[in-house]
Amino acid sequence: MKVRGPLRRRTFRWPAWLSLLLVLSWSTVSTAAETTIVELEIDGAIGVATSDYLISGIDHAEAIGAELIILNMDTPGGLMKPMREIVQRILASSVPVVAYVTPAGARADSAGTYILLSSHIAAMNPTTHLGAATPVPLTGGAPSGEDDEDSAAPAADRKIMNDAISYIRSLAERHGRNADWAESAVTEAAT
Repeated sequence: MKVRGPLRRRTFRWPAWLSLLLVLSWSTVSTAAETTIVELEIDGAIGVATSDYLISGIDHAEAIGAELIILNMDTPGGLMKPMREIVQRILASSVPVVAYVTPAGARADSAGTYILLSSHIAAMNPTTHLGAATPVPLTGGAPSGEDDEDSAAPAADRKIMNDAISYIRSLAERHGRNADWAESAVTEAAT
């Protein structure tokens, strides 16, 4: 049986249409597979505004169905209450949080160490550091932990230190990180 010209032409068109259909379906699949990442930043001291910003950012990431939050960090630390609010929100987040100390030369000191340890993934750029997480009262100085019979301050200092040690150890242990080092960041200001 001999095939005529128009029939032969249709034979060649069929693969072209099939190819076009496959290309269109692949582009639809790749569009559906796009990942939504929310990027947040701490650049400077941690205070109430930082806490509000990060909590709102995590809320937004959850609302839009983001798959990941990247928190770029460069901080000398900050206030304890806003730090705890941030940590609690990270721990409650349904979206994984990657805390990333960046750029080169940056730090996640003091309150930043707690935030880094609370994150689902902790990452650091080369030549960055963390630690020095000893609580410092707003009046200056670090809790001494030494007894002084004439003052209730040492008892309060011990309470602050023990609370900080317990908190940072629990954060480190939650994600399988070095809890002994984390404790030394509080007790010895290790970095």
